[in-house]
Amino acid sequence: MSDQVRVLVVDDSAYNRRTITKILETISGVEVVGYAVDGQEGLRKVFDLKPDLITLDLEMPRLDGFAFLRILMQNQPLPVIVVSARAEDENVFRALEYGAVEFVAKPAKSISPDLINIQEDLVRKVQAVARADMNKILDRPRIDAPPAARRPAPPPPPRRRHEDSLIEQVVIGASTGGPPALQGIFAALKQSIPVGFAIAQHMPPGFTRAFAERLNKFSGLEISEARSGDVMTPGRVLIAPGGKNLVFQMQKNQVLAHVVDPSPGQRYVPSADALFKSASEIYNERVLGVVLTGMGNDGAEGIKWLKKRGGQTLAEDESTSVVFGMPKEAIATGKVDEVKPLPEICREILRRCGF
Repeated sequence: MSDQVRVLVVDDSAYNRRTITKILETISGVEVVGYAVDGQEGLRKVFDLKPDLITLDLEMPRLDGFAFLRILMQNQPLPVIVVSARAEDENVFRALEYGAVEFVAKPAKSISPDLINIQEDLVRKVQAVARADMNKILDRPRIDAPPAARRPAPPPPPRRRHEDSLIEQVVIGASTGGPPALQGIFAALKQSIPVGFAIAQHMPPGFTRAFAERLNKFSGLEISEARSGDVMTPGRVLIAPGGKNLVFQMQKNQVLAHVVDPSPGQRYVPSADALFKSASEIYNERVLGVVLTGMGNDGAEGIKWLKKRGGQTLAEDESTSVVFGMPKEAIATGKVDEVKPLPEICREILRRCGF
């Protein structure tokens, strides 16, 4: 990294503070400038130490992570990586809505093989988000779920589909910044449409079910975490489970989802490349591939497969990408049909699907 990145660690657990600090100190160009045991101390340290990036626990005494995020984003916005236990998975997505950029699963309180994977994940995400443009994050509108007690509004009249549209399946790849982007896209789809969707969002095991349930609250589509044997039907959205890949197989005139282990050494999981390649082999020219914000190059090879089989392709513009890694690499292939900022992505998907 070209410049020194100053990091503040906010966590009420002494073990977690030591573990996270030790991991961060392995990164060239990163300096841990301090730590805080709760949100109140964290805010004081932010103004005193002026860090470039914060790692944040959510469950803390006195001032929790959510209150910390609200105050921070209103007064001195900085990139925040939530380091969360899996029991807090729903809270993670609330934190992302409040302005956090990324999250990792909290390290275990004992030495275990998982610690190596957590270290790799944290290191990669610190390197990706340390220089994130906070304006892109804060400019995204917050979307609130409708109150449970409120009677649901009558559905809007069904959209008429243009007869010349070929698209039957949309496949989407995303990483850093992806959860809020996907929430915005699917919240805009207030009614079901006769098109299937499948998503590869880079995420660790244990979080994607809560993510799917959260998206399902906002959308007119049926959204769920994929399971092997699920039928890919129009109006359905399948999200690849964390730590696994989602691929398709044709069986008795039905397209079935299969959840499979990643290849040895595969860096980005769930893999957009694996999903895109599988979809291209079944749907050919009837598939649309979309690459959203994220780190790395996942999706670039898949985009080439989609175009080779006659599919259509779309990527998020740099102006709204929290991390312009995945879209940049996809665009560099020369196989992306159109590049759009996030607010226009949903409209473009609908247009290409004939609505």
